[in-house]
Amino acid sequence: QVQLVESGGGSVQAGGSLRLSCAASGFTYSTNFMAMGWFRQAPGKEREGVASIADDGRMTIYADSVRGRFTISRDNAKATLYLQMNSLKPEDTAMYCCAARGDSTRATSLWIGYYNYWGQGNQVTVSS
Repeated sequence: QVQLVESGGGSVQAGGSLRLSCAASGFTYSTNFMAMGWFRQAPGKEREGVASIADDGRMTIYADSVRGRFTISRDNAKATLYLQMNSLKPEDTAMYCCAARGDSTRATSLWIGYYNYWGQGNQVTVSS
């Protein structure tokens, strides 16, 4: 059974930091060959792409709203994706979920339709 399980969310004051993790399991092929990304959805808003990383970790892209504050990374040996979030703002409050696309090499995307596996999500709340 394919699973993406997020952890590390919570509540923090503005200016603080959090680190999200996403553990992948159950894939029939190596997660080394998967593009992965982080998305978020705030109440009343559409889901938006936050960051994406290529299978080998050498290519990354970010939404303008988080560039310079968030860092996406991955550890393929542990089949785990990370999102380090610094200088958090109240507008970063949302449900964050990770996503993966199988058989994707040297590619990144912030488009929801690119991904075929999704985690359940983890809440991040930033207070002012």
